[in-house]
Amino acid sequence: MKLAESYRSRRSVLFRDRKPEAVAALHRKIAKQRKDFHHRQANVLVARYDLSVVEDLQIANMLRGAKPVPDPNNPRQFLTNGAAGKRGLSRSISDAGWGQFVSILRAKAEEAGRIWIEVDPRHTCDRCESYGHAAPENRVTQAEFVCQACGHGPTQADEHAARNLLRAGLALHAQAT
Repeated sequence: MKLAESYRSRRSVLFRDRKPEAVAALHRKIAKQRKDFHHRQANVLVARYDLSVVEDLQIANMLRGAKPVPDPNNPRQFLTNGAAGKRGLSRSISDAGWGQFVSILRAKAEEAGRIWIEVDPRHTCDRCESYGHAAPENRVTQAEFVCQACGHGPTQADEHAARNLLRAGLALHAQAT
């Protein structure tokens, strides 16, 4: 029994220093794969399109944690604020590397002489493309858009937002030229 316990303790001491190195190597590998994927996708987009329109997202603000909401009835207590969902969204945004992808895409577009436009993201997903009515109620579900003012829809919400982005980008481009 003593021999088995001493072996386990020695083994844990030997492998304790290896674990962080292995985890760090795995994270470096994932980061390298993500960067390679971003470069490949940016090359495809720049080769295919002469105009790139993206939302000017404040990614650092999107990654911030949810602020605590004090409970007015209990001075030392806090109300639920959706922190778990926010943390999951922040982790997904970080894992996808939005900021890195946008910077790579921008560099490749400018290098190739393509037009690069950043659009204000406000109301791109809830503005009706035919009537112009903007309201959160227009997003019936996460995936479906129906204008509450004119009845336009139902359309796929992400495609609808992409058309709004393109329209806003073309308007900015027309103003600049």
